[in-house]
Amino acid sequence: MESFMATANSLPLRPLPGVVQPSAAAPSDPEFLTNDEAAAFLRLSPRTLEKQRVLGGGPRYRKFGARVLYAVGDLRIWADGRAYGMTSDPGSPQRASVR
Repeated sequence: MESFMATANSLPLRPLPGVVQPSAAAPSDPEFLTNDEAAAFLRLSPRTLEKQRVLGGGPRYRKFGARVLYAVGDLRIWADGRAYGMTSDPGSPQRASVR
């Protein structure tokens, strides 16, 4: 059994069809994120970020042609600016009463 395992472990790995392999140019910890990646990072809907780009109030973003990218540092700054200790803190978002 050990001789089989040694042979199986020494076989070269082939990429799976349809699976994108990371390249040397794409770091595992990217500095810029796409809209979908930024939304996942913030645990928001991608549509929420799209609306905030139009209406304002969202994190800073960059445009490279038609491509929209968010810097991870800007996402962290934006999220940190929405930290509150209590619901009565000045500037804390208040919801209208729902009746």
